[in-house]
Amino acid sequence: MIYETAYALRPEANEEAIQKVASIVKEVVEENKGEILLEDHWGVKTYAQPTSKGHTKGNYFYVMYKTDSQTNKEIERRFNINEEVEKFIFVRLGEDSDQESIVKAYSNPNHGSKDEAGRDAEKEKKMFQKRKSCYFSAKKTQPDWKDPSSYAWLVNEFGKISPARVTGLRPKFQRMATTAIKRGRCMGLISYMSNQTAR
Repeated sequence: MIYETAYALRPEANEEAIQKVASIVKEVVEENKGEILLEDHWGVKTYAQPTSKGHTKGNYFYVMYKTDSQTNKEIERRFNINEEVEKFIFVRLGEDSDQESIVKAYSNPNHGSKDEAGRDAEKEKKMFQKRKSCYFSAKKTQPDWKDPSSYAWLVNEFGKISPARVTGLRPKFQRMATTAIKRGRCMGLISYMSNQTAR
């Protein structure tokens, strides 16, 4: 199976601590005869909502790898022990046979983002235009938990996910959007209490 994991470290973590956490993933994947397919650094972001410990920023890293599910349990155990790791998530992407298309489909959420005014204009358009079809079907795209701009418009100012009768999304895409929002909240990319996103 192919999995992705993203984790956020304390921004004060030095280079040695960063390398130590990165080596956790590499070591465990290699011990289980797996293979690292892709690594990326998303940089330091301000969380959409402060953590329970009051931290407001995190240094985000991303890894895609091929292995079995037992590997994730061991990585999770080691992440829980490490004090530098604040947030992490594991997501199953697909089968080994789809490796090439999965790796090609990855895009860094920091690249190609719109400016604030453009994002607000598009959000307004999405929220208030009269829909004749599902937004994601028409654009031939889908919500991605790594990119809050793809789903933030579905969350109102009180943090409530808008239902399909309001958004006009097909049930399949409504489920995908809800899952993406929940994963984004887990990683601090979008707030539980409002529609604010990480910057």
